Amino acid sequence: MSNDFLGIKWVIWDWNGTLLNDTQMCIDVMNNLLIKRALPTIDKQFYQSVFGFPVREYYARLGFDFASEPFEVPALEFMDGYRDALPEVGLQNSAIETLQQLKALGLKQAVLSAMEQDLLLNLISHFDLNPYFEAVQGIDNHFGGGKTEAGNTLLQNIQTNPASCLLVGDTLHDFEVASALQMKCILFTQGHHSAERLGNSSAKLISSLPELVSTLRNCD
Repeated sequence: MSNDFLGIKWVIWDWNGTLLNDTQMCIDVMNNLLIKRALPTIDKQFYQSVFGFPVREYYARLGFDFASEPFEVPALEFMDGYRDALPEVGLQNSAIETLQQLKALGLKQAVLSAMEQDLLLNLISHFDLNPYFEAVQGIDNHFGGGKTEAGNTLLQNIQTNPASCLLVGDTLHDFEVASALQMKCILFTQGHHSAERLGNSSAKLISSLPELVSTLRNCD
């Protein structure tokens, strides 16, 4: 399997759920919105089965009625709750060690996220991760429409062949983005989509971040 990743020079990281361990926090914040609207609350298993991009469709699956209130109302309310809860959120297990080891292997690293750019930059600085990334690319709003366009911008900025890039994410959207951008893809099963759901893709799955280092080291 590791031969599939020969020639990788860039690791392009998703942020939410892949490096940032925010899955349960997202569930908790969303449940506050659902309770306020007398809608059924969700647990992790259900969340991982319905969350996706664009997030407007995810909200609709949860029962939000955009005829009674515009999507932007709960979306911005969610972001307010998300920001309030951020101080309690940490990185995924072994995230910093994994970044360090990939850097030691001579791989360049970047972030590609559907998070709003300024918030993304602030969080990366908060966790002292700037030394690991050559580029950070988010989006220009809080409405989670997806990140294929942002991925094109990132590729233009780093000026590299997509075939030399590996996108590491935690959702089927990451696989879709990698496919659209002609990158390789590895999916992490401890984030916003379950292992069962990620298994619907042809991507290699990992259940811990150190597995990524082992996979790429074996390509040397």
